[in-house]
Order: sequence, then C-alpha cells, then structure tokens
Amino acid sequence: MAAGPERRRWWILLALALAGGLIMLDETVVGVALPALQGDLGLSQVAAHWVINAYMLVFAALVASGGRLGDLVGWGRLFPIGMAVFGLASLGAGFAGGLAGLIIARILQGLGAAAIFPGTIAMVMVMFTPQERGKALGLLVAVATSFLALGPMVGGFLTELVSWRWIFWINLPVAATALLVAMAAWTAPPRRAARTAFDWTGLLWLVTGLSLLVFGLMQGTAWGWRAPAVIAPLLCGLASLGIFFRLELRRDEPLIAVALFRNASFSSCATMLLAGQFSKIALVVFGALYLQRDLAMSPLEAGLALLPSVAAFPLLSASVGHLSDRLPVRRLVLSGLTLASAAMLWIAVAATWKSYLLLLPGLLLWGGGMVFCYAPTMRAMADSVAPEMQGQCSGIGVTARLLGGTLGVALCGGLLTATGGFQPLFFATAAVMLLSLLFGVFSLVPNPKVH
Repeated sequence: MAAGPERRRWWILLALALAGGLIMLDETVVGVALPALQGDLGLSQVAAHWVINAYMLVFAALVASGGRLGDLVGWGRLFPIGMAVFGLASLGAGFAGGLAGLIIARILQGLGAAAIFPGTIAMVMVMFTPQERGKALGLLVAVATSFLALGPMVGGFLTELVSWRWIFWINLPVAATALLVAMAAWTAPPRRAARTAFDWTGLLWLVTGLSLLVFGLMQGTAWGWRAPAVIAPLLCGLASLGIFFRLELRRDEPLIAVALFRNASFSSCATMLLAGQFSKIALVVFGALYLQRDLAMSPLEAGLALLPSVAAFPLLSASVGHLSDRLPVRRLVLSGLTLASAAMLWIAVAATWKSYLLLLPGLLLWGGGMVFCYAPTMRAMADSVAPEMQGQCSGIGVTARLLGGTLGVALCGGLLTATGGFQPLFFATAAVMLLSLLFGVFSLVPNPKVH
C-alpha cells in the first residue's frame, strides 16, 4: 500500500476513535451529574432516568438502521451528517431549561449517534485486512474507551466546579475535530453494495416495539405493575417486536438480518454485549448515585472513585485486540466474563458495608474482565459476515449493547425505586452476567469463519 493511503487510513482511524469516544463519553458522563441535574431542573427520580434512557432508547432503536443506511448510501455521506446532528443536539441539551427540552435534545443526540457509531466499526473493517482487524479494532477501542474512562471524572469535575450543562457542551470541539479529519481523509472504497429499498416498515415496528417495552419497564415502579398504562405498553411492545422479527425473516433485504441469530455463536456474542452494557450502566450510572447518596461523596469524588472500574479499557484494549488475532475468541471472552461476573457479585456484597475500600477490588476486577469481552466479541461478530454486511453486523452488535444499557436503566432504576437500596440492583446485574456466561459456555465457538 502506498505511503499516502497508508497514512490516510490511520488518520481516519483516529477520527473514528474520537467519534466513538464521544458516544461513549455521553454514556458515562451523565451518571455522575444526574443528582445535580435532577435538583436544578426539579426532576423526579424516574424523570431523571429518562434523561439517560431517551438517548439510549433512540440510539438502540435506530443504530441498526444506521448500519443499513450506511451500507446503502455510503459512510462518506452518512457519517458527517450524524456528527453534525450530534454536535448541534449537544449544544441544545446544554441550553435546555426543563425536562421537555432536554429530552428532545437527548433524542436528537441518539439519532446522531445511531448514524455515527456503526460507521466507526464498518469503516475500519473496510480499510483493514482480516489479519489487521484485531489490531485496528483494539486501537479504536483503546482511544474511544479513554473517553469512557474519563467520563465519570469529567462529569464530576464539570458538574461540581462549573455546571452540569458543560457535560454536553464539551462534545462540540471533539465532534468538530472528528468531522473535519474524516471528511478530509476518507475515500469511498471502489466496490459498493447494490442500492436497494430501505425497510421503513421494519423500522416502524422496531421503534414502536422497543419504545413501548422500555416505556412500560421505566414507568412500572412509578405507576404500579398492574396499571393498564403499564401492562398495555409491555404487551404491545412485545407483540410489535414479534411482528418485526417475522417480517424481517421473510425479507430479501431486511433492516436487521435477524436470520443471523439462528447461529448460536453469533447470538451468544450479542448476548454478551448486552450483558456487558447492562453491567456498565449499573456501575457507572447507579454506582455514581450509590457513591453520592450512601457514601456522601461529591460529584467530583464519585467520578474519581469510579475511575478504577474503567481504567483497564484504554490501557489494555489495544493489547487485547492484538491477542484476538492470535488466540481463540472463546478463551478470551469467557475468561473475561467469568472475572467480571465474579467482580459484580463482590460489589453487590461489598455494598452492604458502605466502604469504598471494600468496593475497590470489585471495581478493578470488573474493568479487567470486561476489557476481554468487547473487542474480541466485536471481532468474532465482524469476521462471521461478508464485507458488504459490515454495517449490518456492527449495527446488530451495537443494538445489542445499547439495548443492554436501556434495559439496565429501566430495570436497575425500577429496583432502586421499589427497594430504596442499591444492593438488589447489583445482585440482579450479576445474575444477568452469569446467564450470559452460561449461554456462551454452550454456544460460543473457538474459531468463527473469517471472510
């Protein structure tokens, strides 16, 4: 490969890492700021949780569509639009004067993120050979997760010393940098997938199903699980998702290739991504609330206290990605998930004594275990599909991960409201991780087919 194109693809990788990091920052930066935001705007606990879940729900519902759309129209077109929408929505979120304005801005952020995030993986898979993908994905995750690691500290610092509004405004310079670098360096690949009609019907059923299901889960503890306004959305949401899956199985060009889930190994990867994000929400969002409420920490202190749980991601992701090129994915993923599950059980038990020193080993072990799950799992999913399906594959992977986060906010928030304590939600998170681990033990194959 010529020196110019060689340098260009690494510049693009940097821009993609910045964009992915920006999305991850918004997953972790809000949790520490939530009590201050809640008090400033006079929000109830359930309403405050909607500030997080409005973003994740739209992101989860549309990210697979973003992957499909990127395959059809080209990432050189979709990626800049997504970055612009995300940046402008972040500006609006910082200026929001009430719940309605903030929720609308968060919905638009989710829309922009859904257009951005699948491209960060799909563009890497196009630029790099199968032999280099593990290294490239590892570097991508290492840079992007540096933002994730800094999220709690940045959120605490800005909230305590400036204003919670800056947790959104800080996105603007990063978004502008990633947008300019990507537009200057990206060159569309010579071979493109044939353009086909977009599955708007499937999108409608998917968005309807996920929205109703999450709405019912979020409002269940506030309105009562027997309330018709809760039961009806839950049942209609499940029915809508059932219709969506039946439609997608019959389509030649589905919005989401749900037939991939017939492959047990692919399904186990998706389940692990879901469980991993569920546990991250439990730690970063509800762990931040635990530290501030039960251990009387300030927002900045809580942010610093959470750093050990995510520090391993930027430190080890590149090395783990390189290992995934040489070692069986099954060994890496199951070992990491076993360690992370044990760590979550430790955290649940340690929460009883309300001591940060007892909590710290669990935080460190969780981060060390989870870093062995993300990049190798992404690698296994990507290698199992053809190059023209990379946007579709990354969209499914990110959908599973974000759905885990959305369910994490809904279920952990419900447990917190119902019990008034954090220990039940930590135990529930450990159970979700152990179930995912059990599925992986019986389903994940050592060597996925590489295209």
